[in-house]
Amino acid sequence: MTAIFLLVRHAAHDDVGGFLAGRTAGVALGEAGRAQAERLAQRLRLEHFDAVFTSPRERTQQTANAIAAAAGLTVETAPELDEIDFGRWSGQDFTALQQDPLWQRWNSARSLTRTPGGETMLDVQRRVLGLLERLVPSFDGRAAVLVSHADVIKAAVLHHLGLGVDAWPRLDIAPASVSRLAVDGGWAQILGLNETVG
Repeated sequence: MTAIFLLVRHAAHDDVGGFLAGRTAGVALGEAGRAQAERLAQRLRLEHFDAVFTSPRERTQQTANAIAAAAGLTVETAPELDEIDFGRWSGQDFTALQQDPLWQRWNSARSLTRTPGGETMLDVQRRVLGLLERLVPSFDGRAAVLVSHADVIKAAVLHHLGLGVDAWPRLDIAPASVSRLAVDGGWAQILGLNETVG
């Protein structure tokens, strides 16, 4: 049973890179992000997929809705695709976070560090891999789009590359990018990584 997963990072919100959005409520796509999501949706019309799953965050829902509308599908929310629970870090700007020793530790050893009141990177990896495992039998010979967040996608890709979660800086997962993964039980292959439409 081989399933193809198109792992899509949401389009860019207006202040991407300025602060840690995390699970902060109300972080939506602005005009540029909505246009980026539409370009991505039109590009994905060239693909064959049967379902669209998304994180519950507003920015991922908006991206997923654009993709689903272009393909004539509906969207299913999957909590396993949610952003990392960053706890009290959510909503803080990166300049302030750089002064936090725990933030420094998180970025040097994510396999050993828990966010304040939140998750470890291994928690994130377990939940996203659990979702893929559950979906494989339903998508034998078919494809599904999974709209999520950069580090969640990295967690899945790193596992299937045989790399630990501390290798996260080696990958770039840009807004509105697509990474392709074929999964067949215990076997997997990366078919594409961080393909962007601009």
